[in-house]
Amino acid sequence: MTEGTFDAYLYQVIENKQKIISQIMTSKNPVRAVEDVDATALSYAEIKALAAGNPFIKEKMDLDIQVSKLQLLKQSYLSQKYEMEDKVMTYFPQQIKQQEKWIAEYKEDLAHVKEYTPKDRETFPPMQIQGIVYADKKEAGQALIAACKAMKSPEPVVLGVYRGFGMELSYNTFSKEFVVELKGKRSYPVALGTDIYGNITRIDNEIEKIPDRLLHCQERLETLKEQLETAKQEVQKPFAQEEELQQKTARLGELNVMLDMDKKEHPILDVEPDESVEVVETKCKVLER
Repeated sequence: MTEGTFDAYLYQVIENKQKIISQIMTSKNPVRAVEDVDATALSYAEIKALAAGNPFIKEKMDLDIQVSKLQLLKQSYLSQKYEMEDKVMTYFPQQIKQQEKWIAEYKEDLAHVKEYTPKDRETFPPMQIQGIVYADKKEAGQALIAACKAMKSPEPVVLGVYRGFGMELSYNTFSKEFVVELKGKRSYPVALGTDIYGNITRIDNEIEKIPDRLLHCQERLETLKEQLETAKQEVQKPFAQEEELQQKTARLGELNVMLDMDKKEHPILDVEPDESVEVVETKCKVLER
């Protein structure tokens, strides 16, 4: 079989038909309908061009593939562009607003911590539990354990105050542990254990994490602002291969006119009726019934 001849083109068409037939006979969904390949018709000009080794027919086939690829690339570009536009209009502004809100809340909570924490860190900050103020760390730890034992429901109850935070006590039925939630502008849950000193240390450690959380939000805010500016620039960029797509589409149109100018006057089917296609069509009709 000689490359670039009419026989080579027909072989490609028949090969595509056979793939569709095989998919139907094996109950697989064909990518396209059988009629798409079975009703392929070549114009007189196209047959003459293939028989004469006309280079325009090969150029047309190559351009068909190239234009299809460029169109897929443009669709991908447009999809990403629309997604980026949505982020510029909605996602980034919402995220920036949220981070700014959290930053303000963390700063206010830190101000309360500073106000209610002794400068001498060796001094235990008074802890109020169920209306009683404990200045001794051991007694506060014991009162905390006693409050846990006295709970009759997993639902949150007001526990007291510590270092400027309100405290709520609850029982997590999933993890099977008591939880103290520090209530400021933001909430900070702390899982409790059975050690009287360890529980207070856990609460203190959670409070000491607030500066790190504030820093994380500040860094996240700066990152979001940078991403927003980058996204604004990206949505302004045109499709990089737009000019190539337009040129090849125009050339393909010229070739289609040149090769199909007399298609309506001299339509010729590509091959004789294929018995295998008739079998497939019969099977499809039976399935439809």
